[in-house]
Amino acid sequence: MALATVRPAVVTDVDEILRIQATTWSLAYAELVPPSALAELDGERGRQAWTAAIAAADGHHHVLVAAEGEHTVGFCAATGPGQSAPPADSGRSSEHPELGEREWGEINTLLVEPRWGRRGHAGRLLAGVAAALQAGGARYGLAWIPEPDQASRQFYDRAGWQPDGAARALDTGDGVLREIRLTGSLDLRLRD
Repeated sequence: MALATVRPAVVTDVDEILRIQATTWSLAYAELVPPSALAELDGERGRQAWTAAIAAADGHHHVLVAAEGEHTVGFCAATGPGQSAPPADSGRSSEHPELGEREWGEINTLLVEPRWGRRGHAGRLLAGVAAALQAGGARYGLAWIPEPDQASRQFYDRAGWQPDGAARALDTGDGVLREIRLTGSLDLRLRD
């Protein structure tokens, strides 16, 4: 296996991020998201959004890419701390009553192209972004995933993240996609 790395994204990574996002969503979420929404993933609006996200890297916004050798194979975007604390009525107050918004970071997206799966790239991305969020003061993380997405749920479960009871409904333009929120510690260590 070639050398696997994780590093902060740069603007020249945008095309690969768009490709990975479009490929992965088209395979994983084809039955959950309408074709019109999937077609927009690698369009000009997506390019502008990812360019802006990479340019915003400021200690509160993070975009990382994973590579295997010369191939970009995945990416992760996160915000925090203090950008995305769960609301007090979400159940977190009983589990972590001492936590305020500064202790939370949010994984906005974490994708690895399916053909590069099961090689540890997602774990390296999560550990890398967790370290970046912790450097800013966050202690816990959250991620929203489509409720039927068992692969993502199992991945976060292995990291110790669990559903906290919160859910939201997203309008896909052709229906509603229900997402659940997972939360867990950012104190992550890679396993050999």
